[in-house]
Amino acid sequence: MSNTTVRQHNGRACRTKEYADKKHRILRWLGAGVCSLTAAAVLFGCERKGAHNTDEMVIYHRLRESIQTLDPAEMGDAVTHAVVGDIFECLYDYDYTERPYRMVPLLAADMPQISEDGLVYRIPIRGGVYFHDNPCFPDGKGRELTAHDFVFAWKRIANVKNRSKSWWIFDGRIVGLDAFREYTKQCDPDQVDYDRHVEGLYAEDDHMLVVRLVRPWPQFVMWLQYTATAPIPPEAVAYYGKRIGSNPVGTGAYQLVQWRRGSFIEAERNPNYHWIVQERDGTSRRLPYIDRIFWRIIIEDQPRWLLFIRGELDINSIPKDNFGQVISMGVEMTEMMKERDIQLKTFDEPNTFWIGFTMSDRTVGGNLALRKAISYSIDRQRFIDLFLNGRGRVAHGYIPPVMQGYDPTIDEISSSQRDLARAERYLREAERINGGPLGRLRLAMGGTDATIRQMGQFLQSCMAQIGLTVELEMFDWPTFLERMRNGSHQMFFSGWIADYPDAENFMQVYYSKNSPWPNSTQYSNPEFDAIYEQISVMPDSPERTELYHRAQRIVVHDLPAAYVYHRISYLLHHDWVENIVPNSYRPDTNGMGLTKFFQVDNDKRELYKKTFR
Repeated sequence: MSNTTVRQHNGRACRTKEYADKKHRILRWLGAGVCSLTAAAVLFGCERKGAHNTDEMVIYHRLRESIQTLDPAEMGDAVTHAVVGDIFECLYDYDYTERPYRMVPLLAADMPQISEDGLVYRIPIRGGVYFHDNPCFPDGKGRELTAHDFVFAWKRIANVKNRSKSWWIFDGRIVGLDAFREYTKQCDPDQVDYDRHVEGLYAEDDHMLVVRLVRPWPQFVMWLQYTATAPIPPEAVAYYGKRIGSNPVGTGAYQLVQWRRGSFIEAERNPNYHWIVQERDGTSRRLPYIDRIFWRIIIEDQPRWLLFIRGELDINSIPKDNFGQVISMGVEMTEMMKERDIQLKTFDEPNTFWIGFTMSDRTVGGNLALRKAISYSIDRQRFIDLFLNGRGRVAHGYIPPVMQGYDPTIDEISSSQRDLARAERYLREAERINGGPLGRLRLAMGGTDATIRQMGQFLQSCMAQIGLTVELEMFDWPTFLERMRNGSHQMFFSGWIADYPDAENFMQVYYSKNSPWPNSTQYSNPEFDAIYEQISVMPDSPERTELYHRAQRIVVHDLPAAYVYHRISYLLHHDWVENIVPNSYRPDTNGMGLTKFFQVDNDKRELYKKTFR
């Protein structure tokens, strides 16, 4: 990644193409929606006046939901990852431009030295990397990163008092770390000794991290690009205490300026950032290019869309109700989008979305016939057409078709093809098992915007067609996640986006020891667990692929979730944002450590806004 070349910014040259002759047509195209632009703009009237000057490169990202923390140890969802990934960094990352994806050093100085038995990893730490300047340090100056900071950060994840959402990554993996976790159960929260020796996790010196695994773990390095594993200085945790989630101190390209909850988050360029890139003209440049980021928290699709069209947001997805305004045929942009020079990028995401069943719930978890009735009742293709504008594939199992390990024959045993007659037969069987009518079921949806509610209503109507009564429960995103993790939902609409290019990542969602997170269905099957434990220590091979197929068939038979779709991403951005390279493992391009590569042409943006506001 260090030798990645990015396009040199082309200066302040103004656009020669004239916008004015198009303006009245585009305003007419927007129609009545233009009246909503003023209301949408009011959302951001609270941004600081004079906070940045016109010479700065500023990017306006969007967040679909509010977030609760900026502490890497506490993050557990893609929305939070978008922000945390630009403030913190990890040992490794994907090369920004190279495909197929290749892991390269970031905070590590090189790839790890691995023992012949695959158990010991010696990871050299890059010198000359400094934490953000912050009051937690003497004189407010950030100190140099050391291997000890990784040891501290990973022990924080192990500390049971921190209730980290990422412990499942390390659980049973590193020699002595589970014992350290047991030790923390006996301590008061402020009495945990982070200097306590852990045999399999220590700093040999300031620039060498040593990790000893319990058993081979081929995916270990892949996990070392996941933001939860980022280093954090003990000084920051000691200084901020319980407020550490609102006061992030990392080594990333950006540092927090302010966070107005429910409204926006602002971050500015880290002037001491360590990454130097070679430009095409032979000059060197310290990243990042962008000086300032605003993440605007906008829950509803239409305000996001209107602000994007106005030039107030730089990157956006395509809302279902606006798809026809953007795409004419296939992936061809409409003339209106072309005239605005709005850019489209499409890519396959390694994801699966489903209706999860909490298996500890007696009604749904104890009744396979009911789960099959629900699965057969769902009109998946109609769902994809309505809510994704056809930008998806019917899901027959949990492994997406873009990943190695996918079973192309899984549809032969799945319950993913709509069949109301079969659904009704299974429902009658479910009622016999239940000893009578099933009563009212509950389906939880994460998010309060209109589209999420409509998705829930569609699923509700599918189940109603076979005689099931389902109550929709709408929760804001943080509450939905918390209830999902503690098993409070009966049924819930959720999914998984791969953290790295290995289908083993999806199997973790059903491994019994990962309950309640990420195994939020609380599914348990000893045969599946045994296959997962075998796969997790194997290198890629035909035998491993066959085990993937066996494991997926077990889960599809047991049906802890009714699989609905795999999403295909359509990403829009204004042409003044340059150097955007989509990443399937960083699907939300509004951050996630990618912003440092972007550039903005302010003159293009200002001309656009003057023309179309």
